[in-house]
Amino acid sequence: MRLQTLSAARWILAFFALLAVAAVFLSVWLSLLFVLLFFFTVAFFRDPERAVPADPNLIVAAADGTVMDIVETDESQVLQTKTRRVGIFLSIFDVHTNRAPIDGRVIYRQHQGGLCLDARRPDCSEKNESMTWAFENPRVTIVVRQITGAIARRIVAWSQIGDELKKGDRFGMIRFGSRTELYLPLNAEVLVKVGDHVLGGSTIIARLAQNRETERLGKVTSASPLDEGERTEVRGLATRSQQHDPHPTLSLEKGEAKKHGTRGEGSNSRQ
Repeated sequence: MRLQTLSAARWILAFFALLAVAAVFLSVWLSLLFVLLFFFTVAFFRDPERAVPADPNLIVAAADGTVMDIVETDESQVLQTKTRRVGIFLSIFDVHTNRAPIDGRVIYRQHQGGLCLDARRPDCSEKNESMTWAFENPRVTIVVRQITGAIARRIVAWSQIGDELKKGDRFGMIRFGSRTELYLPLNAEVLVKVGDHVLGGSTIIARLAQNRETERLGKVTSASPLDEGERTEVRGLATRSQQHDPHPTLSLEKGEAKKHGTRGEGSNSRQ
């Protein structure tokens, strides 16, 4: 049990503890009910450690729960392009901690007010209160959206823009039943199906497509200087890579090909 996670329930636990003590003077059974609610809350805020796959090409679930839908949709808030969305429903019996799906830096975090409809409704993604995150590394940007439900009405954020997270690191939670969505590149291979139960930070939900040209560029190091012909070849690879993926840019510097994300933090610094 992590204290950071349990602290999100401190007022709920204090409330049930006080009611349990006060109810002793009225009814032992009523007091026992509040004791049970106290321990149910402790169980709800459990936060177990997870085995995280190390392969950088693998994307893990951002939450525990059941895969409700896998659809192609436009992600207009951050990526502004068509993506593949994996929606995960979290029941009151699931762990509600949210975890980073990839190694990367938090480049976006934005709260959006809204309703608290049942998180299983198809329209809850657009209408409910939510918190949108974006995690970026040199290979990919993944958007994760925390969405409240009819019971879950508070989103807790632990990370800030600029934080560097490892895959499986906790960045927040949603109290009680809710929904978490991941927006993936269309060329990522989704490895789960509707109805699967997934574990946040552990279950592999997708695999990134291999980019052979990027891998070749990554092998060029300052320890092996290039002649003019090799430099021309690398520049050609960089040009083709940019045409294939317009988001990252590749630059050759001191005989080394380096990859940088074009998205600046300043444009997404709203909190």
